[in-house]
Amino acid sequence: MNRADDVRRLRDLLRSAVQGGRFPDGLLPAEAELKAAHGVSRATVREALALLRAEGLIERTQGVGTHAVARPVSTGITEAHGAAAPSQASLLNRRTRPRVLDRSVVALPAVAADRLGVTAGTPCLRLEYVALHEEEPLWLATNYALFPEAEKLRDCPFVTDWYALLADAGVELGSSEFVIGAETADPLTAAVLGVPPGAPVLAVEQTFADPRGRLFDLAFVHTRADRFRFVSRGTRTPALEELR
Repeated sequence: MNRADDVRRLRDLLRSAVQGGRFPDGLLPAEAELKAAHGVSRATVREALALLRAEGLIERTQGVGTHAVARPVSTGITEAHGAAAPSQASLLNRRTRPRVLDRSVVALPAVAADRLGVTAGTPCLRLEYVALHEEEPLWLATNYALFPEAEKLRDCPFVTDWYALLADAGVELGSSEFVIGAETADPLTAAVLGVPPGAPVLAVEQTFADPRGRLFDLAFVHTRADRFRFVSRGTRTPALEELR
């Protein structure tokens, strides 16, 4: 059996446990325990841990052990869409605060205008911010919002998260759509998010529509992959299968 495959699989298992907060007090088992539990060599354990350390998920201290550096926060995909009210523990339940980078009226760029179905140069509100959780940056978001929603968003205090701002401003949301990809952080984005250049980030392009289906906002969001995870759950319905 290829040891590289063993390293990769063990890395995946341990990453899941670290990100899920499954180790009490963030302390990982000793190398000998991991070796016995997974039936692999000590070298395999050390290589898997080295990969997690390189990702910034764990830290190893001589004589102390291996600790998870931070546990990523998770948010349900329906909450992230704004389609469901956030749970008490949700990150989107007013648990972040924004550091606003730009909040000005500009001419809508052609690419954004095409996505929103309006003419390039249409006035819009460009609202760009960094979302902070416990003073640590989680994502960088640039929104292009059309009027009349833009007028409400421009004048409303931005206190916590984007959906709270929509609610506080009296902007009614009908639906939203995600396009999610993966990128490596360029030096400029890395500096804002506090990660090394080349670190993995989730790249999200999101549109927002009013209850009538009219698009009024386009957002580009770069999220730290080591600090944030989406959770999605679907249920297969036999009755719907029969209708296909």
